[in-house]
Amino acid sequence: MTRIWRFSGCGASSRLTELSDRRMETVRRLSINQYTVRNWTIPQLLEGCAAEQIPYVSLWRDKVAETGLDETVKLLGDTGIKVSSLCRGGFFPAATLDQQSRNLEENQRAVDEARVVGAEVLVLVCGGIANHNLDRSREMVVEGVDRLLPYAEQAGVKLGIEPLHPMFAADRSVIVSLREANAISELFKSRNLGVVIDVYHVWWDPTVYSEIARASGSIFGFHVNDWIVPLPDLLNGRGMMGDGVIEIRRLREAVTAAGYDGPVEVEIFNEKLWQLPGGELLRLIKERFLRDV
Repeated sequence: MTRIWRFSGCGASSRLTELSDRRMETVRRLSINQYTVRNWTIPQLLEGCAAEQIPYVSLWRDKVAETGLDETVKLLGDTGIKVSSLCRGGFFPAATLDQQSRNLEENQRAVDEARVVGAEVLVLVCGGIANHNLDRSREMVVEGVDRLLPYAEQAGVKLGIEPLHPMFAADRSVIVSLREANAISELFKSRNLGVVIDVYHVWWDPTVYSEIARASGSIFGFHVNDWIVPLPDLLNGRGMMGDGVIEIRRLREAVTAAGYDGPVEVEIFNEKLWQLPGGELLRLIKERFLRDV
């Protein structure tokens, strides 16, 4: 909870009140991605966020399945915490037509779950290479979005294409730049299709700021973390904000200038941080979020 110190003198009091208001406004945008506290169940996550007055969470489908969809909805209602996004849909490239059909069915279930838990955005991790064919795999991403988008529009759920760092092209996403994600979004011209920007995946890109500006009006999410040097692990080596080299605040300011004023998700996969008690980790996140985001 933000502490408001009281001093004698109108000037000092006014400045501290203004600072406290800014801090509270910043915290009001904070969302905790469930896998940042991976060892917690949904009940533990919601209880912990309620205790720390964190207003948003980003849920993962496997954790929702573990708790149960109906129970998850009940817990959300009891705590008043909102869902900034659901992770995840996508994985469109497939070796066979039958697998493509199954992927579509799974993505439709993901859309349904997003609608039920009240998540405006389903995050799309687009999928890695199929049949050793990178170009065709990227075409299948476009085809998959084309098939899924009408279903999402009908459900009132937004689809957010999240480009991943190129090191994940083989197994997680052949969409590896914000430029590619923007191009797909522009191709369909739908209010329900946009991009999700994660600083871990885009910070290195020399065109990132022009692409953020290009995405104005279609930015559906913004994720923060940091790039540690040396990187301890490709997938589970993301750092706490301020521990690495990413210009997080500059990127956040660019996203804000492009019109995005929604929740800011802290999404950190890190083996060492997962060993901390969950409450301690949330307090550290709040401290760094205020300082570095």
